[in-house]
Amino acid sequence: MNEETIFNNIKQALNDAPRNQYTAELHLQMIKYADDLKNITAKEFCAGVGLKSSFGTEFSKMRNLTARLKSAGLNTTQL
Repeated sequence: MNEETIFNNIKQALNDAPRNQYTAELHLQMIKYADDLKNITAKEFCAGVGLKSSFGTEFSKMRNLTARLKSAGLNTTQL
């Protein structure tokens, strides 16, 4: 899946998320696509999804957390 498609999928998921679940949905999407986006910077992620650059830190955290979750058995393709 290419980056543009992933960014559009994330945008759609965020648009569909209830207001009080926006951040949780953002984190879930970051984890879901962490492997596909492993070669982009946090800045590129934020630009692609249309987020403030301050969310770049969250992207980096979730990418690091994904490795730990996967080693504990998480299958990100099921998210």
